[in-house]
Amino acid sequence: MAFPLFRNFHVALQCRNSTSNIARRAIHTFREVRPLRTFRKELQGSQRTVGFVPTMGALHEGHLSLMRQAAAENTDVFVSIYVNPTQFGVNEDLDSYPKTWNEDVEKLQALDKELATRTGSGRITAIFAPTTKVIYPTLPPSSEITGPGSFVTITPLGSLLEGASRPVFFRGVATVCMKLFNIVMPERVYFGQKDVQQTVVIRRMVKDFHLDTEVKIGHTEREADGLALSSRNVYLGARRREVGVVLSRALKAAEKKYLQGKRTRADILWPANEVSTSKMMEQDDLPPSKRARVEVDYISLADPDTMEEIEVVDAAKGAILSGAIKMLPLEEPQEGEDCGLGGGVVPVRLIDNIILQPIN
Repeated sequence: MAFPLFRNFHVALQCRNSTSNIARRAIHTFREVRPLRTFRKELQGSQRTVGFVPTMGALHEGHLSLMRQAAAENTDVFVSIYVNPTQFGVNEDLDSYPKTWNEDVEKLQALDKELATRTGSGRITAIFAPTTKVIYPTLPPSSEITGPGSFVTITPLGSLLEGASRPVFFRGVATVCMKLFNIVMPERVYFGQKDVQQTVVIRRMVKDFHLDTEVKIGHTEREADGLALSSRNVYLGARRREVGVVLSRALKAAEKKYLQGKRTRADILWPANEVSTSKMMEQDDLPPSKRARVEVDYISLADPDTMEEIEVVDAAKGAILSGAIKMLPLEEPQEGEDCGLGGGVVPVRLIDNIILQPIN
């Protein structure tokens, strides 16, 4: 698998305002691999750099912030919009995952106009929106744990935390990213910190397979009350949305203990467990017409490189606080209530994390 050699970004900047055989046009949309590769080689020949932001669509400010970061560091930004079936288990929410193509394209066009006003900024050049047949050309993709197919697995990292709850998830993520990186051949790829275990998996894959691309991580974008932005938030509605913020509050409570000097697992995590347990009990005591029930999957204190659970934080290394909850379907939606997309019947999995920074 060949990737273009890293090029000095300052050289690329000098080429921005020079005459090029690639004229500035509307954002290109590619459905097939060959035309995209031809276009990519033209950019490569003009000493332009590509920053790649892979997405599954349903774009929000978190995605757009990654694209702004990519535009600040590259001449051209490529965005993929593809809902990858192999990262969904057989009983997960593939069919209900939001698909908002028209809205996504409008957001990309608006962002590109914004970038055009910034001196020295790159632009959004291409959208790659393949079909599943293009991405998986030989066998139909399988979501079975032992299903057939050509897959990339990163173990044991991909079997912990999210991987324990969703056994095929990181296999699907690593496989589709390997394919996309090979097709796009970007100098840099951009992921959000919200999916922190995913960033560790991708870094490991790039290192272990000697992929010639640089992994860049953008900070988590949040609502004013702390809820991490996610494409799945559209399913929450007002009632579940209000309760769902418990995850970020639980993690903040744990972070506070670390900043106060606590280093053991018990001392750091007990406030997070207390916050989440209190919220679950509070909701259980409400009548079905008022409550939004929540289940905690995990609250983790892990090594930043391996994602394995730790008993004591090495302050010189730091750690990753992370958690996952499931907002259960509303039991008794009320007439006129904001129940979110799907009417409140779709369970919503929320994840979040906080990086405990090293302390000298």
